Order: sequence, then C-alpha cells, then structure tokens
Amino acid sequence: MTVITRFAPSPTGLLHIGNVRTALINWLYTKKHNGKFMLRLDDTDPERSKLEYALQIEHDLKWLGFSWDIFAKQSDRITRYEEIKQQLINAGRLYPCFETPEELEIKRKMQLTRGKPPIYDRAALKLSPEEVAKMVAGGKKPHYRFKMLDEAIIWNDMVRGEIKFEGSNLSDPILVREDQSFTYILCSVIDDIDYSITHIIRGEDHISNTAIQVQIFKALNATIPEFGHLALIKAAEGEMSKRIGGFEVLSLQQKHIEAISIATMLAKLGTSDPIQPRATLEEIIDEFDISKFNKAVANYDQHELINFNHKTLGILEFKQVEAQLKALGLNNVTAEFWLAIRSNIVTIDEASEWWQICFEEMKPIIENPELLQHAIDNLPEEPWDNNTWKTLSKQLSAITGLKGKDLFLPIRKALTAKDHGPELNLLLPLIGKERAIKRLNGKNG
Repeated sequence: MTVITRFAPSPTGLLHIGNVRTALINWLYTKKHNGKFMLRLDDTDPERSKLEYALQIEHDLKWLGFSWDIFAKQSDRITRYEEIKQQLINAGRLYPCFETPEELEIKRKMQLTRGKPPIYDRAALKLSPEEVAKMVAGGKKPHYRFKMLDEAIIWNDMVRGEIKFEGSNLSDPILVREDQSFTYILCSVIDDIDYSITHIIRGEDHISNTAIQVQIFKALNATIPEFGHLALIKAAEGEMSKRIGGFEVLSLQQKHIEAISIATMLAKLGTSDPIQPRATLEEIIDEFDISKFNKAVANYDQHELINFNHKTLGILEFKQVEAQLKALGLNNVTAEFWLAIRSNIVTIDEASEWWQICFEEMKPIIENPELLQHAIDNLPEEPWDNNTWKTLSKQLSAITGLKGKDLFLPIRKALTAKDHGPELNLLLPLIGKERAIKRLNGKNG
C-alpha cells in the first residue's frame, strides 16, 4: 500500500503555526514511508475564500521546503459532490430540512433547559414527500442532514489509541447548506475517497468530525483511512488562532526566521524529545516518529523559536545561506565571513551589521589608548589568519601585563564598536591591517 496523506487548508486567511505543524507532520509521515503528499484547497466557501490567500499558502509551503505530488481545489469538484449528494439521498441517508437558524436555536435552548444534549430532533424526517414538495414549491430552500446510525463508532487513533462514539449521541450534521453549497464534512470524505488518502492526521478539534465521517465512508462503501488527532498548540499569549497576529508564516518570514528552524521545532513540539537544531529536512525525516506525539497540549513560545533560530544559524553551512546573504546586499560575501559571524546572530539580517563592521567605515570606541598604540606597533604584516590574534595577544600581554577582558575588550571596542561578538581571531583577517590601524588610532575606518 502506498501511503498518501493530505494537507487541506481553507484559503480564508494566512497560514499560521498551527496549520503548518499539521502540514509538516503529514508531510514527514509521507516522506518517512516513501508515500505521496497531497495539497488540497478547501475553497467551497465563496464569501471567505480568496485567491491571494491560496497563492500565499502555496508560497509559504514551498518556502518551508514542502513539495506535493497531488494538487486539487474543491471548487473544481462541485459536480462530483452533486453526484454523491444524490447517491446519499437515494440511499435514505441524506434528508431535507427546512428549519431556520432561529428555529434551531430555540430548539437547542429548550433541550439544554431540560438537561438534554442539543441534538437535532429529526423533525424533518416526519415530513411526507408531498409536504416536502409543497414547501419547496412555496419557495422554501432545504438544507440537507446526514442521518447518523445508532451504532458504535470505533477507530484506533494513531496518536490517541482507541476512540469510541455512540452514533445516537451525535447530531445529524448538515452536509448541504440552504444555498446548496457543501460543507467541509462531506467534501472532505469524497476527496479522501477519490484521491485514495490512506492516513488523515489533523488536530484533536476534528475528533467529533471524524466520528461522523467514519459513518459517511461506510455509507459510501469506501475504505476508511487511518486517523491521527494531534493535541492542539497553545501559544504563550493564548490559544493559537488565525485571529491572533504574529503567528503567521509570512510574519515569521518577515522576521527572518529560518524555515528549517520552524520545521525542526514543530516536528518535536508535542513530544518528549529534546529540540536540537537541524540543518536539513532530511535529518528531521530520519528522526520522525508519529508514535512519540502525546495527548497533552503542545506549548508554543515565539520567543523560544527566535532563540532557537540563533542556534540553527550556528550550524548552517555557507551554501545554505549564500542566497539570503546576497539578497541583503552582501554581494561579495564569502564562506570565511559567514563562518566567523554565524554563531553571533539571532536572525540572518543581522549579518548586515557585521558586514559593515568588517568591510565598511565605522566609528570606533576608544578605551586605554596606550594599549591600542601597543597593538598598532605590534601588528604583523598581512596576510592574516586565525592565529594572528593569538600571537598578537600574547605579545601585548607580555608588554602591558594585562590579561582577559582588560586586554581584549578595549581592542574589541576599537575594532568593532561593540563589547561582544565573534572571536577576534576570526574578525581580524576580515577587517584587515589598514582598517585596523585606523580604528585603533581612533579614526573612522
């Protein structure tokens, strides 16, 4: 059997961390089993679905490094949904209803007042064909509900183990709206059947939907996929939601967070595994194990992601970031420069500041001019390498008797105007002798 998973976002907003985690875990599961991955846009809501969101979703997934083998849009498949609608009507599993939202709300409140669960009372099933025809002729437009069977619904969840529902405890769901558009619950099942989806991995907020959909699969005599329901992500600032700003993938891109940092953290979020930086998606695939995800809410902290990005940059090779560095305007950037600064930046855009320090004019900070003069007097001829600072610092220590910060901090401030940063043995060859002398003399250079 070929494993086929899918990610099915609605193009009604930007992708956020919660969406991406679902996409990632489906994609990783597919790659782990040499299967196929489908991107399906659930765009049957014409009021809220927007082309710009659909395009941004595709862009974001590609930026994260995901590729897909199958692509579909639900808006292209309306004829197919109509066929299945009629099939279910003919089988007696889909029936027309005429209650207004206000009438349904009154029924719901009455049931709650009586201490009963707010389940649809199936009043519409008592209508005769003649009564239905009369209501339609009178201008009333029906919505359609799926008739749930009074039987146990059981599946072995990939994440949560055995899950059981009683069909009698579930309200007959609306599958076709009054305007004759189709709801997610039906379209999703039809697509999963037609595209031979074998595994459906999604958030725990879909568990009750799954119970309903299992009966729809059975009603259509289809193979039921494996299901896995992940614990939801909770942000430090509150529940994860499209309506909370700052968690969108686009926002993280604009903050210069690396795609591999996002993938690495989300692949471990909700497991007990330590989150260690990884340089490639292949490493994440090798380590992936769906059984490691637990039922507890997964906590996401954007500040932790930013700090983790710092660790990730520290292991990335020059070839992995060269294009990004050049996009920052660092056209003559070299591997030597990247290896010198990579462990001292939190986001890659901070490389621009170190580029200026190494290769452009800047104003030094002067402390202990006597020490700085000794440094000028003892600078060796170029070319310089990573041993130049070691030799120079030994000479200066012997001359001045200074050690540690008393020795290197005044020199660092003169050369970089900072009290922290990459090791001086890595910076000196980049700064060069001419620029170093100017700065040690207190001049812009």
